[in-house]
Amino acid sequence: MTERVGTEPSVFTRILRGEIPSEMVLQTDDVFVIRDIAPQAPVHLLVIPKTDAYADVTALAAGDPKLLASMVEAAKVAAQRAGASDFRLIFNTGAGAGQTVFHVHAHVLAAPQGLDEGTMTGGMPDGEEA
Repeated sequence: MTERVGTEPSVFTRILRGEIPSEMVLQTDDVFVIRDIAPQAPVHLLVIPKTDAYADVTALAAGDPKLLASMVEAAKVAAQRAGASDFRLIFNTGAGAGQTVFHVHAHVLAAPQGLDEGTMTGGMPDGEEA
């Protein structure tokens, strides 16, 4: 199911409102971070702005680069708290790239220190369900 900005609230907005349960691992004034319910790596987190004004990362970068920087910083902090000093930060942009929720969000994929990085999957995450 594809969600669009401007219709009903996205699944991420509903999580933020407490309507859908999720494991929140970090929250700032601007963003929140949750665990993906279909992880594709030992650490798979979603970094989501609290606003649903931007459908994808290109719209966010054009409209609010400071918020994009806040997302990147939250990704770094959340990965470190999960025990990962190195991580991949992925934004799916558009349906053809696997984006199914059109509320910009980033996937943080990592292996905690001490785990073999070979345990991480190489595919593009589509874990929009949170």
